[in-house]
Amino acid sequence: MTSTICSRLGGLGKRIRLLQQGPTPEIVPVYEVQKARQTKELGSRHVRRPGICKAVRSPQAVASEISSTVKEKMQAPALTDDEKMLQNYVPVYVMLPLEVITVDNVLENRTGLEKQLKGLRTAGVDGVMLDVWWGIVESKGPKLYDWSAYRSLFQLVQECGLKLQAIMSFHQCGGNVGDAVNIPLPQWILDTGESDPDVFYTNIKGNRNTEYLTMGVDNLPLFAGRTAVEIYTDYMKSFRDNMSDFLEAGFVIDIEVGLGPAGELRYPSYPQNQGWAYPGIGEFQCYDKYLQAEFKEAAIGAGHPEWKLPDNAGEYNDTPESTGFFRPNGTYLTEEGKFFLTWYSNKLLSHGDQILDEANEVFLGCKVKLATKVSGIHWWYKDDSHAAELTSGFYNLKDRDGYRPIARMLSRHYAIFNFTCLEMRDSEQRADAKSGPKELVQQVLSGGWREEVEVAGENALPRYDRAAYNKILLNARPNGVNRDGPPKLRMYGVTYLRLSDDLLDWNNFRIFKTFVKKMHADQDFCPDPRKYNNYVGPLERSKPKIPIEDLLKATEPMEPFPFDEETDMSVGGAIAIWLDNLIDKITSIFK
Repeated sequence: MTSTICSRLGGLGKRIRLLQQGPTPEIVPVYEVQKARQTKELGSRHVRRPGICKAVRSPQAVASEISSTVKEKMQAPALTDDEKMLQNYVPVYVMLPLEVITVDNVLENRTGLEKQLKGLRTAGVDGVMLDVWWGIVESKGPKLYDWSAYRSLFQLVQECGLKLQAIMSFHQCGGNVGDAVNIPLPQWILDTGESDPDVFYTNIKGNRNTEYLTMGVDNLPLFAGRTAVEIYTDYMKSFRDNMSDFLEAGFVIDIEVGLGPAGELRYPSYPQNQGWAYPGIGEFQCYDKYLQAEFKEAAIGAGHPEWKLPDNAGEYNDTPESTGFFRPNGTYLTEEGKFFLTWYSNKLLSHGDQILDEANEVFLGCKVKLATKVSGIHWWYKDDSHAAELTSGFYNLKDRDGYRPIARMLSRHYAIFNFTCLEMRDSEQRADAKSGPKELVQQVLSGGWREEVEVAGENALPRYDRAAYNKILLNARPNGVNRDGPPKLRMYGVTYLRLSDDLLDWNNFRIFKTFVKKMHADQDFCPDPRKYNNYVGPLERSKPKIPIEDLLKATEPMEPFPFDEETDMSVGGAIAIWLDNLIDKITSIFK
């Protein structure tokens, strides 16, 4: 008994030592670092806010909680083997169909959806992710919100025993990979764009992209007296007030704040509706008059009024070597090119930081986490120029990390870093695309863990095969499970793209259920996230703004953490795949 008490108090002592010693280069489980850091910070901050969410705890309340935690550790029995394995549990969420709420703001086929949701619940799925479309809710006019269909949907999901990740979808649906429906921005926004088309992202040819408002208008009152950031903030406030019962119940666990096209923090550099096709390098999207003016001001401030936005970066479907900007020894390596790329990527950081700060204020005290999705631009990753990443706003090169500054920015908001393309292998990609999804994911996840943020992820494209599931499992726990407690590295959660008839096909769903079980480390569904260290407490106020100079210190490249070659929780290998193919053939005969 004595050794049990000492080992449990030792865990608390480890967290205290982390606070005293500061950052450590060894790999420490992220949840340990965050608990220690939050304990330290809560004692020095006491913020209250009006509204539906509870006030942030006082220092006295925190001290009482720490005391209670120590007592619980002293009195708690030793963990069973299953309880130890449960700490390897990675929750699985499934993204709902894009059109689950129609463009006319109607929840259709409730009965059919209920059946599907109950199927997910019986498969052990922890929850679902849902786009909450700005273009639907505020379609009738400024501040005319209609949440009725979403309230009905939330109620249905809750009744089915699932949790919810809600996306504040400030982008258009349509024009991107996988967009099966068209949900435009609110008409009153598009009307503003008719008279002032520069409110939208623009390429060098002057083509406008109506997926998302340019960040050049973030703080300009062009929309019935409101700025873009004020519009986003008002929308989130309305969501909070109208969904207060779901928030208070702990049903909504994540608020993913849309920060660009497809809800991702990036520029719309590769729009299919303008002719882009994989693996084109894409185009820079900063030629609206507002961003042009900002760049001109920045260049003058740097003492180089002669510097211009790039005019030699090619077109959507070019290759790097065919352009003056991205070719070997191209413009991107010159002082002018470096200045532009720094400005272009810094704008993205500032855009995300400002809106997340507003979101943090809106949901302060609510038992939710904020999240941001970053797209996995894996093509041309193995080219020196990383051209497709650069046009998207990720200034990532062999000697410069373009993702760790994003993680550092997210850390001040306690936000989850949600990354895509978890399912992809290098060997599956075209050789001429110089694609590197394996290395990209390893770099980005490692950077997130180094900056002590929770890291989550998604598959980029629908996949139903064991190879894809095994790759996701590997990325979710890069060094495997730890049968004595928390693994060295563990993703906060994985969201599967997406609920469909294909997923629910008998054979596909059979494999998917195995995948969920393996994500759960072979444990049964666990409704209590505290048992796997995913407990969500009241959202704390964002920490002070990080100066851009300090954010850019995170561009220093670092070796990624080592990942195993294969997962130790496989859904099956060659024999299982052979049996799957046999079952498919037999099933097709009887169809």
